[in-house]
Amino acid sequence: MFHSFQTSIAGIELPRLFTYPFHYTPHPLCVMAAGEVQAYINKQTRWKEELDKGKMFGVLIVRTSSGQTGYLAAFSGNLCGSNSHSFFVPPVYDLLKPDGFFKIEEEQISAINHQIGQLQNCDRYLELQQKMERETVSSQQALSEARKVLKAAKEKREQRRLHRPNENEQAAMIRESQYQKAEFKRLERYWKEQISEIKTEMESFSSRIEALKAERRNRSAALQQKLFQQFNFLNAKGETKNLCAIFEETVQKTPPAGAGECAAPKLLQYAYLSGLSPIAMAEFWWGESPKTEIRHHGYYYPSCRGKCEPILRHMLQGLDVEPAPSERYSLSQNMPEILFEDQWLLVLHKPEGVLSVPGKSEEQSIYSLLRARYPEATGPLVVHRLDVATSGLLLAAKTQEVHRHLQAQFENRSIKKRYIALLDGILPEEEGVIDLPICPDYLDRPRQMVNEELGKTAITRYRVMDRKNGQTRIAFFPLTGRTHQLRVHAAHPLGLNCPIVGDELYGRKAERLYLHAEYLEFIHPVSGQRMVIEKKAEF
Repeated sequence: MFHSFQTSIAGIELPRLFTYPFHYTPHPLCVMAAGEVQAYINKQTRWKEELDKGKMFGVLIVRTSSGQTGYLAAFSGNLCGSNSHSFFVPPVYDLLKPDGFFKIEEEQISAINHQIGQLQNCDRYLELQQKMERETVSSQQALSEARKVLKAAKEKREQRRLHRPNENEQAAMIRESQYQKAEFKRLERYWKEQISEIKTEMESFSSRIEALKAERRNRSAALQQKLFQQFNFLNAKGETKNLCAIFEETVQKTPPAGAGECAAPKLLQYAYLSGLSPIAMAEFWWGESPKTEIRHHGYYYPSCRGKCEPILRHMLQGLDVEPAPSERYSLSQNMPEILFEDQWLLVLHKPEGVLSVPGKSEEQSIYSLLRARYPEATGPLVVHRLDVATSGLLLAAKTQEVHRHLQAQFENRSIKKRYIALLDGILPEEEGVIDLPICPDYLDRPRQMVNEELGKTAITRYRVMDRKNGQTRIAFFPLTGRTHQLRVHAAHPLGLNCPIVGDELYGRKAERLYLHAEYLEFIHPVSGQRMVIEKKAEF
């Protein structure tokens, strides 16, 4: 499992701190190791079909007790139906072992699925469903016709009563009415009995199906819980925790499906068990991008937050790890440029790396700066938001009324915005519209994903401005304001398939995210004047 480098690594300095897995630039040794892993992958023709669909791989630079530097490699999930491949480290727990409890229980659950399928597709059950449909329609039609007859007869009797019938005629009409109502009741009972017979027989099938589904549900939950308990993770201190204990400390409490099967935990676990010292790590995507998530072939990505963050938080204890990058910006020392201001509102230039509003902790933000600068302001101040990595124009209101008025303009899409971006790649089209619905990736926040069922409408118009050096300079005109809309629309294969330069979530990390909000046009809520504010990008 331990691999020596095929080329000399002399002169390459080892990092002083271990990689912070959720925000990093791959160390040169990681890039070299990834290159060797990719060369190995390309030789495995038997994996080609599966790898074409895409998979995440990881490398971990390690040092032996004798001081030799090499690397370990891993893949997320399984590969071609197996967890065991000699080139890659083994899983933390091999749930695919033929004689293991997981496979045995999985077979039993599959047998229940088979029984459910047999009952649901049984000829008699299907016949009963069809018969129920037919009889229900027939009963509705018969009763509807009978009601019409009753109504017509009633109307006829009411007409006869206008002509002052004698006592015998009145008695006859009463008898007629009573007889017709009784006949209708008999008809109702007949159809009720007909349908009841079918329903009773169908319920015998349904109850067996529901009982099997309940058994499947209970078995699956018990199996999942037992499986989670088998995943025991070490850290650099030699401490062990299973998945249940790790996620008990999180908000969700329960581990998500697939937790512990990603590349990073596998790599660290094997290193600890083998007495190897972790030096640096990186993960890269190989193959086509999934339909919802955005992954580009050969690009490096941070570890996922939903599945891996709680696990790695435990596993990295005892290692000297790079500090989490502070997204803070010393606003007190670097006052954002104010481009327009009056007694009601202002427009300022938010630098990249600055939060629009505070996050979970009380980080400095544009909001906190404005709140300190305008203590008498009654409005929520910040009218809209820019991603922390995005620079550009930000609109703020000093009163509640002005804030409401400006927000309404955003909601009815009367505010005009223009963003400038550099794309990693050459876009052939000159202009167009991207319409891809977006929703949060709940297992890997703050990433967003494209989802036709769960996503909210997201529409972006674009126009190419320039092309050079393998990059496209582009103007974006968002018609909606979804989180990471421009970043997702740029990077997604069904969008432009060209990530914004420096987008570490959907593309490749660089010195910054090359996305800037340069133009804002709105109606002043008080004066009624059309306001146009522009701040050219610095790139």
